[in-house]
Formats: sequence, structure tokens, C-alpha cells
Amino acid sequence: MSKRYDIAIVGSGPAGLQAALNAQIRKKSFILFGSKDLSKMITKAPQVNNYLGLPSITGEELKDKYTEHLDDMGIQVTEDKINSVFSMGDYYILTGNDNKMYEANSVIIATGISFGKPYKGEEDFLGKGVGYCATCDAPLYKDKVVTIIGQHKEAEEEANYVSELASKVYYLPLYKDQYNLNDKVEIIEGRPVEIKGDIKINKLVTTEDEIETDGLFILRESISPGQLVPGLKMDGKHIKVNQDMETNLQGLFAAGDITGKPYGYIRAAGQGYVASLNAVNYVKSA
Repeated sequence: MSKRYDIAIVGSGPAGLQAALNAQIRKKSFILFGSKDLSKMITKAPQVNNYLGLPSITGEELKDKYTEHLDDMGIQVTEDKINSVFSMGDYYILTGNDNKMYEANSVIIATGISFGKPYKGEEDFLGKGVGYCATCDAPLYKDKVVTIIGQHKEAEEEANYVSELASKVYYLPLYKDQYNLNDKVEIIEGRPVEIKGDIKINKLVTTEDEIETDGLFILRESISPGQLVPGLKMDGKHIKVNQDMETNLQGLFAAGDITGKPYGYIRAAGQGYVASLNAVNYVKSA
């Protein structure tokens, strides 16, 4: 955490990428968090017909165009999953995997809407045995029982890491694949139904069984913004913003599908541009 950036951009879809391009043009220091593959919503599209200037392009081809533009501008994507964003008054601290921390004077949330609906009891026990970063909090569960709900294959690496510290690790995969897990990790079947406990979590109820556990990590591809940023005002599952893409938190902006319907690549990119313009102005006036 040796450097404080002008802008931290969370999300590598059209909104986040456009925000990064504008920040680069405006010569602001920034960090862009996401995936080298940019956005699964894009790459999985068989054909995109409504993107101005690029008729009948496939999602994979559009991703390649984005990558070419980023390379031409010298913009890199930092592959770290941001698990929390905290306002420190006049700047923000973002926490990633492996307890990495980043500082920025302003933040743009452009994560899209791929996060899932919270499980029953999840929000009640958040911070009370329920977490979203296993590698961050694993030391808290040394010699204890930990359960991990993995919604993507990358979660297996975190499960293996936790198993080195915990007395027992249960792994509930919500995808089908050949699992690369060590002998200390036990795979359980079913779908999550409810998280139970008293002061802290003590049980995960699934469609197949009830698992007694001291801790539970839910490893989604992205986290609901309301859980990601404490104090952030939401409108249902969307972040509440004004026409300048400002949220209720000073210096924090949002852009793209996460701000509401209609969803679309062009709208998301336009909002990313507006959010970045206003983040630049915020940093200059701060």
C-alpha cells in the first residue's frame, strides 16, 4: 500500500474499461481491477448487432477490440478480486485477496450484475463467521471447521489454502468440473438453503444435509455492492446514482449495468466515461 491512486476502478467490462481510458487520457494515476478476459458477459455473446461502428461482431471479437485498445493505451488490468471498499473520509481503502490493500482518492464501481442473491441468513451473519475472502480470513480459523461455497473453479485454490490451517474444510461446489482439491478438503453435495447460528454462525443448511461449521466463505465471481461498500445506498439490487454517476458517498461513483436498466454495452461505456470525468474533477478539486 505504498501508493495512493487518484482513481480505483473496480470492474473490467465496458464501463470500467471506458473509465480507465478516460483516466489515462486525463493523465490521472489509476488502477483497474478485473480479469484479463475482461467480461464473460461480452465473450459469451454469440453476436452483437447494436454497437455503433461494429456491425455483426461476436462477443469474442469485441473483447479482442477492447484488448487491442487497452494495449495501445498502455493500460493494464490488475487481476485481484476486491472484497471490500472502505471510506476513510477523504480517501478509500480497497482490500483484495491475500490481504492486499490499495488506497485511492476516488473509486468507480463498475462490477456489472453477476452477483447472486444473498442466501437466507447471509447478511445476518456477515462478519460473524460469514466472509467472502478465504485467503484473507483463514488465519482466524486455525484448527476450526470451515465450509466454502465455491461458485467458480478459482475457489478451489482458496479451499486448498484454508485446509492448511483449518482442522476440517467442507467444499460445496456450485459448478460441474474435475475438482483439483487436496485430500484435506471434503466435497459435499446439494445447494445452500440457509445459514444459521446464535451470536455467530454454527450451521449451513443445504438441500442434502446440515453442516456444523465455525466459518463460512461464499466465493462468488462478484459481491453485491451493498456488501462491498458499507453505507452505500442501493435501489433494489442497483446502486443509486445521479446523472453524474455520483453515489451517496463522496468520491465514490458507479457506472454500467450495476446502476440499473436498460442494460447494454453502449450505455455502460457512456456511463463509464461520465463517471471517470467526474472522478477526475473530484480529484482535482479535493
